[in-house]
Amino acid sequence: MTNDAAPYGTPETPRIAVRGEARIEVDPEIARIGVTVSARGTDRRSALDDLTRRNTHVLDLIKTYGTAVEKLETGAFSISPELSRHGRGERVRAYHGRVHITAVLSDFTALGELTTRLADLDLTRVDGPWWCLRPDSPAHGEARRQAVVEAVQRAREYAEAVGARLAALVELADLGAEAPTSYAMPPAQGAMRSAAFAGSAAEAAPALDLEPERQTVYAQVNARFTMTPPQL
Repeated sequence: MTNDAAPYGTPETPRIAVRGEARIEVDPEIARIGVTVSARGTDRRSALDDLTRRNTHVLDLIKTYGTAVEKLETGAFSISPELSRHGRGERVRAYHGRVHITAVLSDFTALGELTTRLADLDLTRVDGPWWCLRPDSPAHGEARRQAVVEAVQRAREYAEAVGARLAALVELADLGAEAPTSYAMPPAQGAMRSAAFAGSAAEAAPALDLEPERQTVYAQVNARFTMTPPQL
């Protein structure tokens, strides 16, 4: 086995193994809101017709914001009977319908206005916003670069402490760099700002003044270097 293959180096070519880390805070790039549209009717058809009408109105309203809306998706749909609690046998008292919609916006001024307008609709619930970065955000690359710089600096300081200097990079292992929030899923508890609304008001409510939550991007690398013989 040659000296280059020795996992811990040799007296002539010692090795240094360090970890570089970086944590940066950046403004969010997008925000996601969830909208739940509900309807109730004395029979299945009336509940379905009402739900269809409300759903179309919500979708049309969101689409009026044009390019501010990066993604608009319809999720789960349900319509279920409500059984009477009195009398013998099972009797359907009413039908309840729900449909869930997800919208992703990049314009946070439009987000505040849209959130209020949606919340002003009857039987409509709004959840969010969930702030996050795009998967290809430059912030991820910047965090990785800073982690590598930190690893090199740390290795150089160790080498100088024993009277040596770095000779070559042997290995650089990426341990992952990701934001704590996910584009597809809500952030973990404590990392999410949310607001929920239902119902309508007599007058149009003012647009919400939303303060975007800054995002933390973390990167970590393992690095191995060779160095000149130390002066002990």
